[in-house]
Amino acid sequence: MPLSSMPLSKAGRSPASPSRQRSSMRWTIVGFSALGLTIAYLDRAALSVAMPHMSDEFHISSAVQGVLLSAFFWTYALFQIPSGWLLDRFGPRVVYPVAVGWWSIWTALMAFARGVGSVVVFRLGLGIGEAPVQPANVKIVSRWFPRRERAFASSLFDMGQQIGTALSIPVVTALTLFGGWRLSFVVIGAAGLLWLVGWAVVYREPEVHPRVSAAELAHIRSDRGGQTSAEPAVGVTVPWRDLLSDSQVWALTVGYVFRSLAGAFFLTWYPSYLLDDRGFSEADFGMVGWIPSLIAIGSTVLGGIVSDRMLASGVSPNLARKVPIVAGLGLSACIGFAPFIQSNVMLMVVLTVSSAAHSFAGAAILSLPAEVARSSECVGAVAGFQNFGSQVGNLLSPIAIGLFLASSGGSYVGPLLGAAVSCLASAAIYLFWVRVKPVTQTRDDLAGPAGQHEGTTA
Repeated sequence: MPLSSMPLSKAGRSPASPSRQRSSMRWTIVGFSALGLTIAYLDRAALSVAMPHMSDEFHISSAVQGVLLSAFFWTYALFQIPSGWLLDRFGPRVVYPVAVGWWSIWTALMAFARGVGSVVVFRLGLGIGEAPVQPANVKIVSRWFPRRERAFASSLFDMGQQIGTALSIPVVTALTLFGGWRLSFVVIGAAGLLWLVGWAVVYREPEVHPRVSAAELAHIRSDRGGQTSAEPAVGVTVPWRDLLSDSQVWALTVGYVFRSLAGAFFLTWYPSYLLDDRGFSEADFGMVGWIPSLIAIGSTVLGGIVSDRMLASGVSPNLARKVPIVAGLGLSACIGFAPFIQSNVMLMVVLTVSSAAHSFAGAAILSLPAEVARSSECVGAVAGFQNFGSQVGNLLSPIAIGLFLASSGGSYVGPLLGAAVSCLASAAIYLFWVRVKPVTQTRDDLAGPAGQHEGTTA
């Protein structure tokens, strides 16, 4: 019987004597994380695609549309920090499927919306359910991957947001044309329930997973400064007062606020901008509207590879994480040129570049909670704080854009220039405020998926 299929002892397996064959279960796990995030973003982006149809049916003004597009983020932001605590306390095996089941039900309930009030209620319910998804993915990567693979692994699960956003356009458009906008929410909700079944079967902590060999477990632990505990890091939490007094927690939170002020445009007002302001037909939008999100998928992975390869080549962790972040956010500021471009072809080029650059920074940013956290026991909580900052930006942006449109006669100049300034502000915060801690690897292990060779990083 191969070692990877042998039952585990209560004490776990020792990384000192790894089997000759190293399993690769960690990539399956991160694949499930990516699929979960894909469904989450498909759920939350569906409203922005359906909004033109809903606004006609419910007679919704631009200002009210902004409130509806923002409502999801009210509870999503509010429950970020509690979600991080729950993940550190109970682990992603329990918290993640409960969250997916909850949000899938609230997504399907959108089919019963009868006006603005019911839409707000259903979006608030969706926000509660989706709050744990990003902290859970960050926690999973910190548990399943050595540090030198975390940016790449983060880029893989982070692809889910671009894939979900990209799919929302053709999927919701097609389902709306086939059976009305209500059908799209029922179908998307059902997809989440199917994922839940797969997760319950596949996920365990690496120390107790029957398909993780001793060699893979040794690889996962190989650069954790001698940490060799055989028990999963679940059930131990760090007091919130320690987190609230940590300047790096605040740096990650504020940096993500400004990043999301820009990124929220693509998740909320982007379809209305192309359809209402730039004169795209629904057919044109269905053909090209998904391009920025599609290109962003590859950009997300590229950002993770670049960051991890820099780390593997001997570049300090501080630079290896910050270079993709600052470069990506700086280039993403080109969105400020969009309102001054006459050609819709050039407009799509600029929006695509901005979206891709924004995503290029994402993998390194998502690896930061594990890089700055005081211990592995509080990674989920730090990720919850970081994603809370993300949702503050997501919450404020659609409301501010809606109010600006209502007061300016529908001009997008202010919102797009504001997005550019937000990108630059976020880049400055990550550059000057965030400090990534150094690490000393305890062994020179095998190369990662991008062909890295690991040594000692000071």
